[in-house]
Amino acid sequence: MNDIYEIIISNSAQKDIRKLAGQEVNKIIPAIRSLAHDPRPSGCKKLVNSKNKYRVRVGNYRVLYFIEDQIRIVQVSAVKHRREAYE
Repeated sequence: MNDIYEIIISNSAQKDIRKLAGQEVNKIIPAIRSLAHDPRPSGCKKLVNSKNKYRVRVGNYRVLYFIEDQIRIVQVSAVKHRREAYE
């Protein structure tokens, strides 16, 4: 797949990332960047009751995002610990 998606990180997701320890950030940032090349990597899950919302697991954290295939955008909406991700 040669199509690259633009990654947009919402302000709230940026805030979530800033709160994390450096070790976690070093895992999460590459995972978010990889969504540009493969927005539906193995292990990603489509969230129930949503049209285009997905999550990918990165350790104990979940990256929640929307995919807009027509305009080639992945919008990261949140980065939460697994306990808080689905509230």
